[in-house]
Amino acid sequence: MIDKKQLLNHEEKAILVGLVTKDQKDVQVLEYLDELAFLAETAGAITLKRFVQKLPHPDSKTYIGKGKLEEIRNYVQGKDVALIIFDDELSGAQLSNIEKATGVKTIDRSDLILDIFARRAKTAQAKAQVELAQYQYILPRLRDMWKHLERLGGGIGTRGPGESEIETDRRIVREKISLLRRRLVEIDKQAFTQRKDRGELIRVALVGYTNVGKSTLMNLLSKSEVFAENKLFATLDTTTRKIVWENTPFLLSDTVGFIRKLPHHLVESFKSTLDEVKESDILLHVVDISHPQYEEQINVVKTTLMEMNCHDKPMITIFNKMDQYEKNSYDEWLEPQVKEEMLQDLKERWENDSNHSCVFISATERKNIDQLRSTIMGKVRESYRIRYPYKSEFFT
Repeated sequence: MIDKKQLLNHEEKAILVGLVTKDQKDVQVLEYLDELAFLAETAGAITLKRFVQKLPHPDSKTYIGKGKLEEIRNYVQGKDVALIIFDDELSGAQLSNIEKATGVKTIDRSDLILDIFARRAKTAQAKAQVELAQYQYILPRLRDMWKHLERLGGGIGTRGPGESEIETDRRIVREKISLLRRRLVEIDKQAFTQRKDRGELIRVALVGYTNVGKSTLMNLLSKSEVFAENKLFATLDTTTRKIVWENTPFLLSDTVGFIRKLPHHLVESFKSTLDEVKESDILLHVVDISHPQYEEQINVVKTTLMEMNCHDKPMITIFNKMDQYEKNSYDEWLEPQVKEEMLQDLKERWENDSNHSCVFISATERKNIDQLRSTIMGKVRESYRIRYPYKSEFFT
């Protein structure tokens, strides 16, 4: 991992590139580019312009067509553009060919996410997981990316293993991957022992798309200080706190957020972190209802939970940021009774669709938090009654 002193102390100017294909429609690509711009901002970049092209399928050599590549090359000349970011994963050959044609450092969405993860990693586990994902990303691109890797200086997309560690010999990279995997196994054993030592308390895990307010909610419910910020992947490490409400104790964990197009090697590397979700008894699915694509974000989380075989756990869906939702959705002249009826219809719709309890809150405004606590308490006590039926009198 690179020394934190090498992190950016200024913002790089970037352009974003997306491709409309038979698998990605116009509206989807525009939404993905909005998210890519937020990712770039999180990494410390300023987006100057977006380029979108329609093709039946990506070009095998340059991903986009020659005409669009020429348009990008003409745009970046004299603009002090430091970075071209593609929304989809590129091969090493494509990265190399694009850089040769434009003369500008080029990365893809996976590389950008890895860069953010490298910034956010704090614990030994998170650092090892990010480093493993970086090497897995590099390995198939080693031949074509060597010039890209040996660049001097910092910047987005170079916050990975430096040239002192990277060798052109694939065998050495594979050895590093094996070493990191062994290290993560040891760290995971220690983490498992720590989780085992927590006793038989009911475990509750906050899950959801990145930047939906999980850490803010964690702070509110546990009265602790978990790092929270309006950026993607504000925290990577699972934080667990013991909570006691009405003489009933349970454990509450904040976990890393999910995102669309999350690189597969990153998911593989972070399996041990996601064990907190697998071993939980109750899931609190936090949703940013004010986000224009919140329904798609819900589906991303559902799909990820299904891949982890966690979709059948007891769940409460928490629709957060209701203050922003009402501000964006309701006219000022709307009567309170009508607004209440519309909110009730929204709640019934989602409870019917999800077959889970739903609570609508604002963590920042502390709105409807009492109802949320009551709903969580009901699920926790129900879980205790199922686990310890002979002690049911203690959980009524």
